[in-house]
Amino acid sequence: MRDLEVFHDLQREATDWRRYLHQNPELGYRLENTARFVAEKLASFGINHIETGIAETGIVALIHGQGGDGPTIGLRADMDALPMPEASNKPWSSTIPGKMHGCGHDGHTAMLLGAAKYLASTRNFKGAVALIFQPAEEDGRGGERMVQEGIMDRFGISQVFGMHNEPGLDVGTFAICNGPVMAALGEFDIVVKGRGGHAAEPHRSVDPIVIAAQIILGLQTLVSRQTDPLKSLVVSVTKLRAGEAYNVIPETVELAGTVRALAPSLRESAEKQIHAAAQGIARGFGGDIELNYRCLEPLTVNSTAETNLAIKAARALVGSDAVNDKFPPAMGSEDFSYMLEARPGSYIYLGNGQTAAVHNPEYDFNDEAMPYGIAYWVNLVETVLAVD
Repeated sequence: MRDLEVFHDLQREATDWRRYLHQNPELGYRLENTARFVAEKLASFGINHIETGIAETGIVALIHGQGGDGPTIGLRADMDALPMPEASNKPWSSTIPGKMHGCGHDGHTAMLLGAAKYLASTRNFKGAVALIFQPAEEDGRGGERMVQEGIMDRFGISQVFGMHNEPGLDVGTFAICNGPVMAALGEFDIVVKGRGGHAAEPHRSVDPIVIAAQIILGLQTLVSRQTDPLKSLVVSVTKLRAGEAYNVIPETVELAGTVRALAPSLRESAEKQIHAAAQGIARGFGGDIELNYRCLEPLTVNSTAETNLAIKAARALVGSDAVNDKFPPAMGSEDFSYMLEARPGSYIYLGNGQTAAVHNPEYDFNDEAMPYGIAYWVNLVETVLAVD
């Protein structure tokens, strides 16, 4: 196990990397500069096995330990930014209008690079570490594409681990739970069909706006009256698009939203329930609907054995009291879930301090958390791949 003091010099270097990435955010799969930066750093650490172009701009690099034969474990960091303006007013704020690292992926990338530099110099473990730098976590399911392109089999990965910063948790603390840690995600689009007409003569029309309003309210009963209150389901209508004129009742209204669930059965049943509720309401008013429902990210589920290894590594670094091993699951979703479907593993939260929330224009990754994240990765590797 490594003491935190070892990583102070590395923190300064990793902070420079992080701030450079923050100033130069890129979106989705279009991470050409970010991927080039990461690959160049990995090569400068003396890592010889670096494969680029996975899922367009993803990277996997292998570091072999000096402790003999053993398994290969994967450590994943996401690299993409968000399409939003920045209001942090930091000297290293985004230089690209409308793009910012609003979720801390710049910090995640820098911490894994820091761990890579340390592990490449010490190699005090058996087997190998696969460093997974992933594109398109925010909108594009880059994790799924990397799995589909065979990284687990191609690099012989037997276990996979992820980490995400968490505003509101004190710097120097970690949080994790066994089992479901983030919700499954579904999305839906509903076209409400009515009969258009003059706004002064609503009795001659079938008003899809009134129907849409009733559907929005009616969908809330899927949670309040049709779901076990001890189970977690969220249905949110987030888009509403209707008419163009003050004096015209339109033919159609478009609704869209998301479904989040902590049980696969809830997400699967939500499609039938949404269709039945929306169609019943619409037909009751003389209209109808079309529904397009898509199951996206599955549940993010931590495996028991790997969660215990993550807890052990974190507690060796910061002590038992600073690791909450019963952190409640979140209703957000994560495409790391695809990697956890492919291999057992765990996903841990790293304290970011009392900062703005992620996806907030004022958010910024807390560089004081940097050494804790780097040291966690190193401790985890030396725990899972301990030399006999």
